[in-house]
Amino acid sequence: MNRKLNAAKNEYLKQKKFYVFLLTFILVGIISGIIFIFFINESDKINVINEIKSFFNLVKTSDGINYSKSLVNSLLVNIGYVVLIWLLGISIIGLPLIIIILFMKSFIFGFSISSIITCYGFKGVLGAFLYTFPHQVIVLIIYLLLSFYSMAFCFKLFSYLFLKKNINFRSAMKKYVKILIISLVIVICVSFYEVFLSTYFIKLFTLLLK
Repeated sequence: MNRKLNAAKNEYLKQKKFYVFLLTFILVGIISGIIFIFFINESDKINVINEIKSFFNLVKTSDGINYSKSLVNSLLVNIGYVVLIWLLGISIIGLPLIIIILFMKSFIFGFSISSIITCYGFKGVLGAFLYTFPHQVIVLIIYLLLSFYSMAFCFKLFSYLFLKKNINFRSAMKKYVKILIISLVIVICVSFYEVFLSTYFIKLFTLLLK
């Protein structure tokens, strides 16, 4: 009994350390993205600001938004990344790519926030909040959880195939597929929110801009 409890405790500590590692990695990516705006040259900064203004102006004149096309693009991106991370967990050699994707998405998240605030100043805080919350936060959390399960499955698969450890592979695969389905359902819902509700809130924000 004590042996089982110790094994369960050790497994929990391993998972906790793994989560902390990935969460720290995301935070580093977000912070890197936030401060990156201060290190780019002036011409690149002007280009970024012009792109942001073009986006918010497009939302303001909602006639210029193709909602069906935006929804398809959002679904393709969100579903594509979820499936990619999931498949990388099966590939065994996909661990570095999973970490790179996680860092890249968190970097973009941070860079979006700092860019909008740089563009609109104090009002940009509200704009950045509406642009990222809650949909982009939810997507980032999904990437975090999916990356954790993908990397954990990758280790299990490696142990099963090469170290010949006694692992219930069918049960692990069933759980892994379930994680994929849950992730897909969530990001699909997020895509609908992003295109329709988030766009509406951002349009309200643009009324505050001159």
